[in-house]
Amino acid sequence: MKKMTRHYKRLRFLRIKVAALVILINIIFVPTFCKYEKDAENLFHIFVNGTDVGYLGSIDNLQDMIADARRQIGKDKDMVVYAEADVTYESSSVMFAEVESEHTVRERIAGVIAGDAADVLQHAYTMRIGDYTVNLASSDDVREVLQSALNLFEERQQFVATLASDTSRELNVLTVSVITNEEAKEAEESADVVKTAGFDAFLDSAEEVELDSDILSFENYDYGIMDMNFGDNIEIVDSYLTADQIMSVQEAIDMVVSVQEKNTIYEVQSGDTLSEIAIKTEIPMDKIIELNANLDNENSTIRVGDELIVTTVEPPISVERTEQEYIEEFYDEDIQYVDNDDWYTTEQVTLQQPSAGRRNIVAKISYKNDKEVAREVIKEEVLMEAVPKIVERGTKIPPSYIKPLSGGRMSSGYGGRKAPTKGASTNHKGIDWATPVGTAIYASSGGVVTKAGWGSGYGNVVYIKHPDGKETRYGHLSKVLVSPGQTVKQGQKIALSGNTGRSTGPHLHFEIRINGAAVNPLKYLN
Repeated sequence: MKKMTRHYKRLRFLRIKVAALVILINIIFVPTFCKYEKDAENLFHIFVNGTDVGYLGSIDNLQDMIADARRQIGKDKDMVVYAEADVTYESSSVMFAEVESEHTVRERIAGVIAGDAADVLQHAYTMRIGDYTVNLASSDDVREVLQSALNLFEERQQFVATLASDTSRELNVLTVSVITNEEAKEAEESADVVKTAGFDAFLDSAEEVELDSDILSFENYDYGIMDMNFGDNIEIVDSYLTADQIMSVQEAIDMVVSVQEKNTIYEVQSGDTLSEIAIKTEIPMDKIIELNANLDNENSTIRVGDELIVTTVEPPISVERTEQEYIEEFYDEDIQYVDNDDWYTTEQVTLQQPSAGRRNIVAKISYKNDKEVAREVIKEEVLMEAVPKIVERGTKIPPSYIKPLSGGRMSSGYGGRKAPTKGASTNHKGIDWATPVGTAIYASSGGVVTKAGWGSGYGNVVYIKHPDGKETRYGHLSKVLVSPGQTVKQGQKIALSGNTGRSTGPHLHFEIRINGAAVNPLKYLN
């Protein structure tokens, strides 16, 4: 009896375990059924992008399932997936129907979205250099591109480009530093430097000892590159991009180190002329005139402080460096100017001709790419003194010249031409504007009237002498309104146009003369 009781208990426990197992299997594998409620929709047939993904008994969690499916697609990769998820459903009220688990439907939704994904965006870095943008796959690629720009100017590759997070920014932004290899190694060993996400603390701790240049001989100096940095504002930010938006390292290198043409501003310095600016900037004078609307020709007036547009050819990313060099050179002293307040700025005279000197120097020279931008002489040994050029120059602003009439059609230009009438010159000394008789004629610039009346060939004529030594002439007038010796202002009415003298029709003949010789007026008119 005792044995049967023990056996019975075993059988009973086994039945309980089997029943529990059957219930668990039903929960996992056997489809569930929707709950019936009278007059309520309890069966939902779900479609994503037109594809059947199954039946649910409720759509309360449907939007969460869509979001979970999107996250599931890229959970094992560093990417973001953008795809359409057009969700529709058909609802009905049934007594009895089979529905699927949310897990099963979620997996099907993920499959549909992944299959229809239009864009898969992967993590990348966008580097902005002024107006240029470069997209790269990793921070290592960014460093390689930056390093390639440094290596163009530093054969020994003693300087390296480093990246550090900008902790002052909310977004993940990287800043760029250029340090020596030795500093980079020491920085890696310094926990403090790593924590500050930069090398400022390390660099600030370095002590520089200045030695008297009179004590040191030329052999005691260290020559070569002293420091390097990038001359542009470079910012690197996190981004998510499609594969076709990301450049290869070589493509990015080719872009950032290749020369590009861009406009920059040149500020006119004391003593500058357009020809000297053209030499300084290595830009043809006609190109400078073309870029600046306020310049009419090579004789246009420029003043100290004026800003001129000039074209430079530089790569998108510029490298600045300072080199300490030993140089044996011929040198020139700076030009010495003697200002004359009674002269115009267009007048100058050389009082002393220059002569080059010879010297040995140690200099710190600053470069931007290949162009020298500054020089500081540290030690100098003069072998032969240079003689400076001394120039006396005027300080007064010269008078300007305006068109002497309103309207008019230019009927004959300056210089060689076919004689318009018998006895007329084939070398035209001025320019003609065809205009009706009686058109008002104005003084092109202020000055003193030296002739007013009849002139052979000119008909009625007015001559005006101007303070800068130039003379203007106005011919073929119908009426003269001024007298010799009279002082007139620029724009003052001096005559009426006509058809007097040797003329083929109503017009104004206008000349500008310098030291008695006629010049092309169009070069001087504003």
